[in-house]
Amino acid sequence: MKVLVVGGGSGGHVTPVVAVVRELLEKNPRTRVEFWTDRKYYKNVVKITTEIGLRWGSRTRKGNQRTPYIRVRRIWAGKFHRYAGWGWKDWFENWRIVLKDLVLGNLVGFVGFIGGIWQSFWRMLLPGKKPDVIFLKGGFVGLPVGLVARLLRVPYVVHESDVVPGLANRLLMKHAAVVATGMGDLGGVKRVVQVGTPVAAEFKVVSETNQKNLKKAFGFDSKKPLVIITGGSQGSLNMNEATRKILPEMLKFTSVGLVAGRKWYEEMTDLKKYEEWNKAKLQSNFRLWEFNSAMHELMGAADVVVSRAGATTIAELAALKKAVVLVPFERLPGGHQVKNAEMLKEIGAAAVVTDEDMQRNPELLLEEVRHLVRAPKARRELAEKLHAQAKLDAVERLTEVITEVGEGKRK
Repeated sequence: MKVLVVGGGSGGHVTPVVAVVRELLEKNPRTRVEFWTDRKYYKNVVKITTEIGLRWGSRTRKGNQRTPYIRVRRIWAGKFHRYAGWGWKDWFENWRIVLKDLVLGNLVGFVGFIGGIWQSFWRMLLPGKKPDVIFLKGGFVGLPVGLVARLLRVPYVVHESDVVPGLANRLLMKHAAVVATGMGDLGGVKRVVQVGTPVAAEFKVVSETNQKNLKKAFGFDSKKPLVIITGGSQGSLNMNEATRKILPEMLKFTSVGLVAGRKWYEEMTDLKKYEEWNKAKLQSNFRLWEFNSAMHELMGAADVVVSRAGATTIAELAALKKAVVLVPFERLPGGHQVKNAEMLKEIGAAAVVTDEDMQRNPELLLEEVRHLVRAPKARRELAEKLHAQAKLDAVERLTEVITEVGEGKRK
């Protein structure tokens, strides 16, 4: 069976795909898999797939055994910038963003979108290259591939992690063989199967002993509580700035690790003054990272995690059984992060401080963190309720769906 998987644009559209690919090849090493991603994430995908033991490039033989492999390829893609919740005042105050993103950015996005359609056509039309099934994780990278798949009558599976689907998925869902969901039933959409959001096998509950060992491995005092703050692989400027303002107070009652993100790390290096070392041993209770490839270990070491409210991150934290303070960003199209966070807050599975409230008053974030650090019972209750939302078999279930569609068992 030939399977094409497509994901990119953000880490939340890459890591679930890698988890599914690994499961596909473990179940059937003879499966031929290609992974198409955007130029920005190409090197990351190659690195991740290599680290988990997948060969990429060309198939090799060992006796009568064929070594599983995955071919990673770049695909043109175009992101169309939109900003939700802006009033007339925002458009004037942010005219540079309007010019850069909404005018120039969308022009470049349109060119990338047309390029993605052209590439998808020619790649799938080559002899022997037409896949049996396509798995689209969602986002702008998959849109041109999905449109071409429909024209060439190649069945595809779409996965939507959020409570509210994004624009690309809304367009792709209409003609998908199956729409797999992570957090909702998407009322009115046909051929829906709720499977959960796939996460890597490394995201699992950490015992108290292992948590202490992880704290030590990262240089922290194993007896002190640890708060990890992350805005994702690219980072969040607003979360970073709020952390800068409340960090001195936080360090009075907890250790803190900040993942500033690749995009904003350089602007946060002044916080290195809080990170004191002596002969390769951390002397303070603070560390700053650009990004950490072992996020399952870093978040596993934490007592409290402060994070954006993307569906993949939520699924990873649910699998880890962590107490979480979610900081949803309201101005994303569709407000999906806000709706993800609100759903969890309503059932008592997460504490929530919106991005706008945090910017207006960072003390609100400080108080939520302080409360959870000092209230172990409340922390456990949040963690248990979030863990109850985890679909620990999501990878297996989604892999089964993709396989059934590829083999013609689902029509």
